[in-house]
Amino acid sequence: MSKFQVKKVAVLGAGVMGAQIAAHLVNVKVPVVLFDLPAKEGPKNGIVTRAIENLKKLKPAPLGVVDDAALIGQANYEEHLEQLCDCDLIIEAIAERMDWKLDLYKKIAPFIGPNTIVASNTSGLSITKLSEALPEEIKPRFCGIHFFNPPRYMALVELINTPTTEAHYLDALEGFVTSTLGKGVVRAKDSPNFIANRVGIAGMLATMKEVENFGLTYDVVDDLTGKKLGRASSGTFRTADVVGLDTMAHVIKTLQDTLSIDTDPFYESFATPVVLKTLLEMGNLGQKSKAGFFKKVGRDVLRFDGESKEYVAGGEKADEVYARMLKKPAAERLKLLRNSEGKQGQFLWAILRNSFHYAAIHLASIADNARDVDFCMRWGFGMKQGPFELWQEAGWLEVAKMVQEDIDAGKALCKAPLPDWVFKGPVADAGGVHTAAGSWNPTTGTFVPVRKLPVYERQHFSESVLGSDAPKAETAGKTIFEDESIRLWTLDEQVLIASIKTKMHAIGGGVIEGLLQAQELAEKEYQGLVIWSPDEMFSAGANLQGMMPAFMIGGAKAIEGAEAELQNAMLKLRYSNVPVISAIRGLALGGGCELAIYSSKRVAAMESYIGLVEVGVGLVPGAGGLTYIARRAAENMALSTSKDVLPFLTEGFTAAAMAKVGTSALESRKLGYLLESDVVVAHKDELLFVAINEAKALYTSGYRAPHKRSFPVAGRSGIATIRAQLVNMRDGGFISAHDFHIGLLIAEVVCGGQVDAGTLVTEEYLMAMERKAFCSLLTHPKTQERIMGMMSTGKPVRN
Repeated sequence: MSKFQVKKVAVLGAGVMGAQIAAHLVNVKVPVVLFDLPAKEGPKNGIVTRAIENLKKLKPAPLGVVDDAALIGQANYEEHLEQLCDCDLIIEAIAERMDWKLDLYKKIAPFIGPNTIVASNTSGLSITKLSEALPEEIKPRFCGIHFFNPPRYMALVELINTPTTEAHYLDALEGFVTSTLGKGVVRAKDSPNFIANRVGIAGMLATMKEVENFGLTYDVVDDLTGKKLGRASSGTFRTADVVGLDTMAHVIKTLQDTLSIDTDPFYESFATPVVLKTLLEMGNLGQKSKAGFFKKVGRDVLRFDGESKEYVAGGEKADEVYARMLKKPAAERLKLLRNSEGKQGQFLWAILRNSFHYAAIHLASIADNARDVDFCMRWGFGMKQGPFELWQEAGWLEVAKMVQEDIDAGKALCKAPLPDWVFKGPVADAGGVHTAAGSWNPTTGTFVPVRKLPVYERQHFSESVLGSDAPKAETAGKTIFEDESIRLWTLDEQVLIASIKTKMHAIGGGVIEGLLQAQELAEKEYQGLVIWSPDEMFSAGANLQGMMPAFMIGGAKAIEGAEAELQNAMLKLRYSNVPVISAIRGLALGGGCELAIYSSKRVAAMESYIGLVEVGVGLVPGAGGLTYIARRAAENMALSTSKDVLPFLTEGFTAAAMAKVGTSALESRKLGYLLESDVVVAHKDELLFVAINEAKALYTSGYRAPHKRSFPVAGRSGIATIRAQLVNMRDGGFISAHDFHIGLLIAEVVCGGQVDAGTLVTEEYLMAMERKAFCSLLTHPKTQERIMGMMSTGKPVRN
């Protein structure tokens, strides 16, 4: 099969998942048409129209830019089935009813193109059974494609083949889902609920059972089973509320209906919990109905009390001793929990033991290898480690003995012993299921390597499991220079890479020195410079904490010198004679945003959050951010017929004055922090590959730094206009007096000060104004309150 070209996708079913899948396709520039039943009243596309409107209100936002909802095509099964003929991929996402799905397949079959892949987004129904409704010629192109909610943000997609699915179609789909949609793909066996929901929901049921056994409250359990345990911050019961208690009940029912005590020794623990039945009977479905295990009333979060069936005060935390235990190394941690005398510690050991036991018993029937189970729990349930990784880290045979002892003592959920491969043979000899050769497949009795597909050649450092000995970005390649602030290195001797190492990648003196060294080195010996770090943050901005000692000793003058150095560094990067590419992922705030906008080009992961946020600590952007806003306004004006720069300045001023942060790379582009020429990458692990290739492409095409030009500013008349708007906001109670003061300083800089409209200025002129405004605010008591508040609590102070 040649390269799988996806020019158009159809999503069947405009429910919560179908509509959000369509939204994510729009995010990544894939044309999509969303189908549903014809409405009984009003326009025939009414159901789809309402679903698309609802996308604009959902949180977290499924769309990178809300206005892009208009790009989703609307269709219904009565009038528009012929549109399916033009689709390369059809994703069915209707309700989890086998009879409804089979009926729909019969209806759409005549309209499916000869090379179209058809996939069902079922969360657990048999893919093989679903395929039986399709004509023979379509069966080789049919599979399961299980997205997790919310599909924009959750990394996992499970692909499930049938006995008749042809491998090359599945390989092609995996490439599309990985690179275009930005997902982590795991191939699951066609077993009930596949991998993630099978292990994850069984784990949630086991947790609920242990909660009853130990008599703990839901808020305490969520505190224990959230970040402290290395899992999603929402814990167990808040996660259930987000997923939807009706959805959870459906997945449980699938387990109950498709399994038995003969096929799953844990079957007796799959009974629907009494509290879940009670909540469903009350119509409390979780977040979607605004009440589930928890209910928010004003600012208070109440928890459900099973005995009284009322909501009572929540917010209770776990005992601090267990938080300390959970910070210990894995082997010590598990022993401490197992030997704990307190209920909370015993509960934690019980749920971990149950997860090890369940995963080991079912590995052969649900997954190709142990790596797939661990990735599913990481990507689908927000865990830092999957069950096999934690088990292996803590000491494989030692933990196995503890688990088996509990099984023999009747403390586990079932009496089934751990499989023989746990205690003897290659796994025991290797000290776990993950090795450099691959991860354990109990069916073949071998360690299976990572699947090799062309798409994975785009990932220099793809996610790996503990024990795999995969290359780590922190030590890979050839190191040119390294200190505590930065590492300069190269993978190919052609492009230099600068990786910031400071906490939150804060930009201080050491980082600036390192970047300047990198830029000089790149000009002499390399085709370009890429600024990239392997973890989840580009840069949270300037190192305020590191700046304070200099301020205390030398006052504002000491800081002005440091700011001048920072600004000069930004200009050196902008006017570098080799391309400088900022590869952005996660936060790029304040100075991090300024570092990005002064680069030659930006390559940003979809989940990049970019903005100038200095107002939050009572400051103005001081490393060239306001200068950039003024220059971009002038450049945008030059592309129009207008001679008035102020209208082009409004959005940039508002973004800086309101500390707006783009909630995606797409929204960051709308705010002006990314340009249309910048590249947005869906998969985080492709970021470095794309950035390096962008640097090479610019170099090959004869890159030269832009000319230094003067540009017009809005001047005193622009300041007066903005000042009038700020006065209205202050007098209306929308901003404080200090916000007004900061806003006016920003206006003065971006408008170029008290000069005539249209006056030509230089970047250096505006940067001097920035420095003056920045340093004047540092001495202001209200700004100092904001800085100290942020440094001590991590939260902004409003004063």
